[in-house]
Amino acid sequence: MVASDSPTVEMQIRALVVDPVSKMPVVILQRADDGVFLPIWIGVCEANAIALELEGVKTPRPMTHDLMASVISSAGFTVDRVCIHTLRDSVFLAAISLLDQNGNAHEVDSRPSDAIALALRAKAPVFVSTHVLTEAQVEETSHEEALRQILERLRPEDLGKYEM
Repeated sequence: MVASDSPTVEMQIRALVVDPVSKMPVVILQRADDGVFLPIWIGVCEANAIALELEGVKTPRPMTHDLMASVISSAGFTVDRVCIHTLRDSVFLAAISLLDQNGNAHEVDSRPSDAIALALRAKAPVFVSTHVLTEAQVEETSHEEALRQILERLRPEDLGKYEM
């Protein structure tokens, strides 16, 4: 894992939308200081897990990411942060940074969508390495245009809503 090899910047979850071309969910992270957006296409189940937490929906039984958070806590760890650290062959790689009871750091490999869903539950920050932000471009014209359309349609008051 390479989560700490590169400088990172904190990002906020800005929107969770559906790409009108691929019909796949897209989580959009935004760097607060300059408005840089990072779109990450994710699976429907992971989008649902993120949306449930963003909307404060309590489920009658623990969902997978709730279970993960509970196991981590029961084992005496805390989620310190998550980091999207690599973009390789159009696939983002992430790591979850855990702290044990003695303050020792441990990293766990993760998909970005799972890391984000867990970070929301643990109230942990989401970071992205600066080199990922630099190289994170949608190469397919259709996806780039779809994202542009998504962002252009969003009004400031829409950015707080996470509809799937």
